[in-house]
Amino acid sequence: MSYKSIIVNLAVDAHPAAIVKVGVELAERFGAHLIGLAAADVPPLVATGDGMVYEGEIMQIQRTEIEKRLAELRAEFERLVPASIGSAWGQDVCSPTRFLSVSARAADLIVIGSEKGENVFRAVDVGSLALGAGRPVLVVANNVEHVMAKTVLIAWKDTREARRAVADALPFLAKANEVVVATVGTDRHESIRVSLADIAVFLEHHGIMARTELITGEADGDHLLTFARSIHADLIVSGAYGHSRLREWAFGGITRTLIEEDSINRFMSY
Repeated sequence: MSYKSIIVNLAVDAHPAAIVKVGVELAERFGAHLIGLAAADVPPLVATGDGMVYEGEIMQIQRTEIEKRLAELRAEFERLVPASIGSAWGQDVCSPTRFLSVSARAADLIVIGSEKGENVFRAVDVGSLALGAGRPVLVVANNVEHVMAKTVLIAWKDTREARRAVADALPFLAKANEVVVATVGTDRHESIRVSLADIAVFLEHHGIMARTELITGEADGDHLLTFARSIHADLIVSGAYGHSRLREWAFGGITRTLIEEDSINRFMSY
């Protein structure tokens, strides 16, 4: 198994060079086609405190500014991607999260940065993307140009989401120097050890030797990140856990922590 088509998202309010370099390196590593995407949307008509309303002329100005920025990002993407890599470009004036989710049908993997934009019209909602795209999402740490994934931590939980994440991450796991499968929690039941052992055997069948760890403590993201740093992990693989309430995503503790974290690369599947 390998990634043969990779999407890299260029955020409209971030410098694109680092994330494009990540995409290029991954495309070279896996022999993949690279798709650059960028999108932003014009906010709908909104009444202000003074009773004023954003009207058509202002919205058109905003749209023109977005289109100008998208053209700049395309030029930068095409400048940074070498001719040796097959590539394509896509852009739209629409919700960036929706654009990525729809475009995910053409890719094996989505790569995005860790920018914490609060404006949903200009920034990707990582949680909604992870739960709605139907493809694994690699969230790259800040100021990173290469996701080496030499030491990979699998945040194991015996659930559909975690199993999906392990399967989706196999191309990374196969190239890692060290793979650690760890469960965080206070439950020491034998079934936990059995599930860890089963995953280790599953990975061994794919030629991946992994060790397992039971991390004592509350099953929260802080314990997981502390352990990840102790083994110098440069990639965390996990399931994404959440559900939609009135179109707002509600997340479990570890997923929420990983979404907010920006100092380590995270690979999430749902």
